Amino acid sequence: MPGRLLKLLSLLQSRPDWPGPELAERLGVTVRTIRRDIERLRALDYPVEGTTGIAGGYRLISGRDLPPLLLDDEEAVAVALGLVTAAGGSVAGIEDSSMRALAKLERVLPARLRPRLATLGDVTAAVPYRNVPRVDAGVLAVLASASHDRRMLAFRHRDEEDRLVEPYNLVTFGGRWYLLAYDPGRADWRTFRADRITGPRPTHQRFTPRELPADDPAEYVTRAFARATYGHTARMTVRLAAADLRTRVFAAIPGEVRDLGPGECAVRVSADSPALVVQYVAAIAALGAEFALDATPEIARRVRDLGAALNARSAAL
Repeated sequence: MPGRLLKLLSLLQSRPDWPGPELAERLGVTVRTIRRDIERLRALDYPVEGTTGIAGGYRLISGRDLPPLLLDDEEAVAVALGLVTAAGGSVAGIEDSSMRALAKLERVLPARLRPRLATLGDVTAAVPYRNVPRVDAGVLAVLASASHDRRMLAFRHRDEEDRLVEPYNLVTFGGRWYLLAYDPGRADWRTFRADRITGPRPTHQRFTPRELPADDPAEYVTRAFARATYGHTARMTVRLAAADLRTRVFAAIPGEVRDLGPGECAVRVSADSPALVVQYVAAIAALGAEFALDATPEIARRVRDLGAALNARSAAL
């Protein structure tokens, strides 16, 4: 493939739409030459469609077959690393396909990149998340496509009624995949667990993305989980600054931590599992700082039982 066609293909893969004159300026050719090159790409089975506008434009769309992709060095290594670790992820049914894709990528990698990939493969391993439902790769693909194309998405979540939302982004959090979307029917932003979504169907209706009330999707989902209240909750007042407590606890706390003043913070731990709440209460208590605890009867009973068991074991030492 001539060098100019490769550059044109690389540009088309880099963003959704390109005006014809802008492509011509980038490549230093005429708009007429761009039209001829687009026809040559189509003859090579690259699905390039025209777009409307003052001067017209082009976009690379999805087709029946996967055409060759152009990756720079860093992109190729990033894809390879993702394939190496995919088997330990939370997406179902991609282990074998990941290994096949990695083998194909290794065969075509430039010689200068193979030592880097070999090094990554030798020292990289993925530990699967425990007790995390795995999500179907096909469902994730549909959710990602609808989010990227800005098309309204219909689906059923759990056993609830059908939903019609404006999909914004996919976010992985704690080993689970979530769809962040705006729900016009409820006039609010919502997060949906991908493993609980069935029958996702992009519609022909496009939408203009709304302004997300956060700096990025990951921050929004993190804040949403911090504010959420589940079946079991414990509240603690701890004689530590919030930042100090966060750094000393073994993992992100399922709840909220906020400063009350110099050297003191309030902690709210909330989860569907009472055992998980008690684990975090115990971890915070083990920091050695003074604290007060206010919890539901179930959590209070479990904390007392844990304290009694620890006292009995320590007395036997």
